[in-house]
Amino acid sequence: MPPVPPSAPDPLDPHDLLARLIAIDSVNPDLAGDGAGESAIADFCGEWLAARGFEVHRLDKRGGRPSVVAIARGAGGGRSLMLNGHLDTVGVAGYDGDPFDPEIRDGRMYGRGSFDMKGGLAAMMIAAVRATAGGPLRGDVLLACVADEEHGSTGTEEVLESFTADAAIVTEPSHLEVTLAHKGFAWFDVVIEGRAAHGSRPDLGVDAIAKAGHFLVALEELGTRLAQGPAHPLLGTGTVHASVIAGGQEPSTYPAHCRITLERRTVPGENADTVEAELTAVLDRLAAAVPGFRYRLTRGLHREPFQADPEARIVRTLTRHAEAVLGHPPVVRGEPFWTDAALLDRAGIPCLLFGADGEGAHAAREWADLASLDRLTGIFTATITDFCS
Repeated sequence: MPPVPPSAPDPLDPHDLLARLIAIDSVNPDLAGDGAGESAIADFCGEWLAARGFEVHRLDKRGGRPSVVAIARGAGGGRSLMLNGHLDTVGVAGYDGDPFDPEIRDGRMYGRGSFDMKGGLAAMMIAAVRATAGGPLRGDVLLACVADEEHGSTGTEEVLESFTADAAIVTEPSHLEVTLAHKGFAWFDVVIEGRAAHGSRPDLGVDAIAKAGHFLVALEELGTRLAQGPAHPLLGTGTVHASVIAGGQEPSTYPAHCRITLERRTVPGENADTVEAELTAVLDRLAAAVPGFRYRLTRGLHREPFQADPEARIVRTLTRHAEAVLGHPPVVRGEPFWTDAALLDRAGIPCLLFGADGEGAHAAREWADLASLDRLTGIFTATITDFCS
């Protein structure tokens, strides 16, 4: 009797697909100058999905930073669902081991992006194929594999210029917990104005760094007031911290300027406008109370917080199937970090976050729990089938 040949890898095995995604360097070049970007992984995802009958659109307005939207067209009369996951990862400097050599130990797959968030990508890709394997559903299934989430979210912004859906799931890692809210952020530069003069001439100089000290104390006091104020039920309160400070030229010169970059994390009900008014009030009080205190306030990058409607159909549908797979009602939570869900919500697409378990996002060692990946794939498959039928 001839020997039985080894079985070929299951083409719809989420473990195998995750390993193949990890092996592709997709470090965001806006975070690391030598990052490979998303071209290779976008090619892989596009070809993998096209081979399985999906209509594939490649978007690359920036040039060299592509996103892919793959569509399984519905038969008509059903709701459309978009699953959104990002292709890019953070850098690998200081990573413990080979970040692009997926390794399985103790039910975990290690490698850069395994948790954040190639596990979510693998689950949503395989779930979409499984859900449509028996023929088209009534509604369209869209897979948005996007660039640049880890920096500027230009990928999802570009996708939303051309595509929409009746609902969306952002497949960021969430430990199989239903995430219905996350914080936003606003960056500001505060330049405290001094007057340059020789260090021997205090009668002529104004020390911008010393004046900035008054603002840093006031900023810490603002953070304390925020922590003691009204809290969002899932997110707690907003926060503020000084991130970067620069000023002065040499020991013997009074500094003419001191620049402080700060970050304000926001909760629903707060935005860049409310934060600017809050900071202006703090700075104006200092200008009135501290002799010679002058400032300039400049708004930088800002992103809105996100809050889903817990009664939205996509939330209820996914929660029901998660409970069936997990054997208990899933935990409902909020996240302190920002995601592309806020962009989808602003575009009028009801959405939530739901993803795999694991650890090590942006850390020296990163892993995804493979049992959770299997559960996630099953939950997505059932949710797609139900929602789009």
